[in-house]
Amino acid sequence: MNPAELTWTLPHIVAGVMVLSLNAYVLLGGADFGGGVWDFFARGHRRDEQRALIAEAIGPIWEANHVWLILVVVLLFTCFPKAFAHLATELHVPITIMLVGVVLRGSAFTFRTYDSKRDAVQRRWGRIFSIASLLTPVVLGVCLGAVAGGLVPMRPASEAATLTFVDRFVNPWFMSPFPWAVGLLTLLLFAFLAAAYLTVEAPEGPLRDLFCRRARQSQVALLITAVATLLVARAEDPQLFAGLTRGSTALAMLGTTALAAATTLWALAARRFQLARLAAAAQASFILWGWAWTQFPWLLPPDRTITALAAPRITLQLTLGVLCVGTAILLPSFVYLFRVFKSGETVFGADQP
Repeated sequence: MNPAELTWTLPHIVAGVMVLSLNAYVLLGGADFGGGVWDFFARGHRRDEQRALIAEAIGPIWEANHVWLILVVVLLFTCFPKAFAHLATELHVPITIMLVGVVLRGSAFTFRTYDSKRDAVQRRWGRIFSIASLLTPVVLGVCLGAVAGGLVPMRPASEAATLTFVDRFVNPWFMSPFPWAVGLLTLLLFAFLAAAYLTVEAPEGPLRDLFCRRARQSQVALLITAVATLLVARAEDPQLFAGLTRGSTALAMLGTTALAAATTLWALAARRFQLARLAAAAQASFILWGWAWTQFPWLLPPDRTITALAAPRITLQLTLGVLCVGTAILLPSFVYLFRVFKSGETVFGADQP
């Protein structure tokens, strides 16, 4: 089905808001997870400086960034309850692992900050924080990859009842290479965003140079993994691969993503770190929206559309109305939060008066 031929409806608007919220979570919460990745790889005599910089960058705003993921979940179970029930059932194993990772990461970060400053205690909490930061993005990507790859279709109850626990709840996402490729891609994307952001947060000198190198290295790894993910999609799901690579819109998304990636690398080489951070955010956004456009109009590929799984119209109308009011409160609050705690910078580093 050609998305351009569809009539845009309330369910499509809600789905678009969900993608916008997921976009915000990737750019903000994802970068926080990426900070935990670099905390894990902090080595050498500047190890403590690296970790202190990461903690300072994450500390004031890390918990607030989960608002965007919560918004996605609330919109899903309110406006697409059948899809929410299905995904929460079929993917309850990786979702549970992801939630445990989120809780462990947040708890460890808090205890590391406020608990005893003895080196052994700091290493223990830091290890939990870093491992959870590595694990959680991978599992998040695995869940998204399983949905995008059509690996968790809605089956008749009689068919689902004949499957074993492992065949129904584990094998679809665990045994397929595509979800794991998306999981690795997600991890590298978050690490790349964090490194690009930290080039602005770091003071001029060796620490900034270090994160500049890490941003370039993770960018290269990200691009290689993106190509590998496309090849896996080609082998595992030719229809998904066609959606990602064929048609004017898909080619435009790939082109703009490549342009943003090239801009990031150039800006890092030219030490234009503000531009590099903005281009990195644009690159991540184009990757996310490219996936969303490829999946459109399906909410649960390969055969359940957004409109078919939507709640009644009155529910969507009331939800969007409440969302408009909430947005008028949430966005100014976020802007104020970043103005207070990010030393006069906006989300992407533009100077404030």
